[in-house]
Amino acid sequence: MEEREGEVRWDGLCSRDAAARAAALDTIGQAVLRRAESIASGADGLPVPAARDGLGEALARLLMLSKRCPFPDVREKSEAILSGVQELGIRIPRPLGHGPSRFIPEKETIQVGKEDATMHALFAESFATLGRLDNVTLVMVFHPQYLESFLKTQHYLLQMDGPLPLHYRHYIGIMAAARHQCSYLVNLHVNDFLHVGGDPKWLNGLENAPQKLQNLGELNKMLAHRPWLITKEHIEQLLKTEENSWSLAELIHAVVLLTHYHSLASFTFGCGISPEIDCEGGHTFRPPSVSNYCICDITNGYHGVDEIHASPAGSIPVSSTESVCEVEALMEKMKQLQECRDEEEASQEEMATRFEREKRESMFVCSSEDEESAATRDVSRHFEDTSYGYKDFSRHGMHVPTFRVQDYSWEDHGYSLVNRLYPDVGQLLDEKFHIAYNLTYNTMAMHKDVDTSMLRRAIWNYIHCMFGIRYDDYDYGEINQLLDRSFKVYIKTVVCTPEKTTKRMYDSFWRQFEHSEKVHVNLLLVEARMQAELLYALRAITRYMT
Repeated sequence: MEEREGEVRWDGLCSRDAAARAAALDTIGQAVLRRAESIASGADGLPVPAARDGLGEALARLLMLSKRCPFPDVREKSEAILSGVQELGIRIPRPLGHGPSRFIPEKETIQVGKEDATMHALFAESFATLGRLDNVTLVMVFHPQYLESFLKTQHYLLQMDGPLPLHYRHYIGIMAAARHQCSYLVNLHVNDFLHVGGDPKWLNGLENAPQKLQNLGELNKMLAHRPWLITKEHIEQLLKTEENSWSLAELIHAVVLLTHYHSLASFTFGCGISPEIDCEGGHTFRPPSVSNYCICDITNGYHGVDEIHASPAGSIPVSSTESVCEVEALMEKMKQLQECRDEEEASQEEMATRFEREKRESMFVCSSEDEESAATRDVSRHFEDTSYGYKDFSRHGMHVPTFRVQDYSWEDHGYSLVNRLYPDVGQLLDEKFHIAYNLTYNTMAMHKDVDTSMLRRAIWNYIHCMFGIRYDDYDYGEINQLLDRSFKVYIKTVVCTPEKTTKRMYDSFWRQFEHSEKVHVNLLLVEARMQAELLYALRAITRYMT
């Protein structure tokens, strides 16, 4: 990629070698201070904004490094450069918001610089790979074993040898995230797309991208919102278009990327991930007022830390006694269900009936806050047919046959297909699915030594049930016993229409549980959703191949 004259270069900061980082920071500091001095010299001593000549972007990046870099030397040097700029009379940015999540108080997340050795190694790996320690990582690190697998998989999909060129990979990530209006992920991948040499014209809208990528739009929207409609004909259309055709290996790579970013959008909204400090919405150059925020912050939806985390607007106060009773009641139901399992087993006919009943009932689970939201132009330009969204598959008399896992499963069919066409990725995905599904600390809220497998399976199978996927050996009657309405509303919103998730929904389920446990729930939602989308796409590819 051609370097623009005077451009600040950030290469070298991701090095694990302290000397290389120090040299890179010296170069960055000199470039930033030269530009700042040039701006300040014409300012007649008045405080000036830094949004000229790209200096604002560089200062925002330095602010991010001073707060979010796992290497202390980089944090300290970045702060020193910012102080030097401020001494020249130029405003420097300050963070907006507090911490990596709008739903979780910052003091309850892992603080950069205070992590233990295991987490520091993960942070360093993430920073070296991504060039930043992003907010998704800072929330996922509640579960280090999963985070390690997630980062390894994402790194392979985006940066290692594979069928698709690097700029295609990031553009597909943008297309996928945009289906859910996830500006957080879109912004990150716009930057990455440009960094690897992507054509800026493509970012003006999908119609400006190559026809080959435009052709992927139909599969993208069906996977994101109605994967049960995907047929082998859709696959054939992509593979047999004469000059813009996809190879099987390229298509598998694209499908895995699309499903990865659809589900990551669910995590982003489900955990209330804040904008990155150096991205739009993550910082401001406005000076703080006496009360630490000014009226323009309020009009932009920023209300300060106390209001954000103290008492969510419209939430119903719940006594700790009532919440404890909820936990006790859930544990009692788990115990009773286990006893019932031991005593008698329902017939296959009864199991099938319970599945159909749960599938039908899942259609009517919706939030009182559920309403159509228009896609914003800056995100919607990355996909076509903005009106196309999630629809329950049995509404209006439409009937889609139940997808029986016994006929086509990830373990017996999908895994080997992915591994054959995109080596090692099947293994990485399989490991990630298993970690999410089996992850447990044997705790529930304040209780220890609890077997949570029944609850985890109910959550996973409820998500697959919403997609029409049935396990013949599972009693779907357990779902209604274990998942109350507020929890079902949260699950369905995060999985099907994540952009409509609110802090009130997050607060209203499992009120006595730790934030780490709610993040754990989101890991289950992410992986169950991704596997459901993959099953429909891979089954269609298998049918095309046979």
